[in-house]
Amino acid sequence: MITAIEKKLDAGQPLEREEALFLLSDIDLLTLGKLADGVRRRMHPQRCVSFVVDRNVNYTNVCTTKCKFCAFYRDELHPDAYVLSYTQIFGKVQELVDHGGTQLLMQGGLHPDLKIDWFEDLFRQLRHRFPSVQIHSLSPAEIVHIAKLSGLTMAECLARLHASGLQSLPGGGAEILVDEIRQEISPSKIGWRDWAGVMREAHSLGMSTTATMMFGVREKAEDIVEHLFRIRELQAEQGGFTAFIPWSYQPGNTELGGEQASGVEYLKVLALARVVLDNIQNLQASWVTQGARMAQIALYFGANDLGGTMLEENVVAAAGVDFCMSQEEIIDLSKSAGFTPVRRTTGYDTLETY
Repeated sequence: MITAIEKKLDAGQPLEREEALFLLSDIDLLTLGKLADGVRRRMHPQRCVSFVVDRNVNYTNVCTTKCKFCAFYRDELHPDAYVLSYTQIFGKVQELVDHGGTQLLMQGGLHPDLKIDWFEDLFRQLRHRFPSVQIHSLSPAEIVHIAKLSGLTMAECLARLHASGLQSLPGGGAEILVDEIRQEISPSKIGWRDWAGVMREAHSLGMSTTATMMFGVREKAEDIVEHLFRIRELQAEQGGFTAFIPWSYQPGNTELGGEQASGVEYLKVLALARVVLDNIQNLQASWVTQGARMAQIALYFGANDLGGTMLEENVVAAAGVDFCMSQEEIIDLSKSAGFTPVRRTTGYDTLETY
């Protein structure tokens, strides 16, 4: 089967589910990595590695969903619970601008009291105060939650948020897009069809989005493959995904517990994503969860992007993982791996080449 797969990839033909499962389950890491590197070289022949200067602002840690894999959330009455004020958020975004940043990734828990008016007013003020910063914020679960709290349909909610300044959506909350797994690890969270529905609506509004996967949470190889094909099929409908970002579950301080996926497992999933998602241009290495050296290796297993500089990150850090990289370190990492670093916008337009 491997020879047939190689021929399909060389011809730019899409793989089938059984072929992807064969690669994940039966093929060694280096062979799969070589296939993924070949796809990367074909899709990105310039040997560039892109990144964006951004900041994560987690506006609240209060969340009613209480996902078993999350170490970040708090109950509303917990002494550590918080909601950032507009003033605090503006201060954080000003620091981002001072560092030359262009992307604001705002995500938080599903707070029981924050309705659409709070977000609309915030986004309008952010667009007025910081016109050079793209508001790339709110996961599909947050959109659905805000809509329900506000007595709106999801489509009405997203259209209003878009009109107030929300420009693109991150793909957070995807975890594994198989409801049997979602019911086990986050029974109160939206199902995969709702996640996909938000993405379809965003794409219909002309908003770009990213797609993600968090693996290593008791899913089977078949579930990983199904997740990838559901993303590929969504992309075939409207083409709104700019990038795909897989990362491994971080078990520290979580109710779910368990073991963290190995580096080999991470690289295999990353490489499989590159060969399956032939209609998504960019594949991001998650240095936030894997560390700088693993992210550097990932550049030879299909990845062409190193995500953001992340002046601030709290969700993964709550699980005891605290990798940090400055813009200079990302540039040095890319160059030492033999690539040309490129600073980009959220939409993958080049701002500067180093």
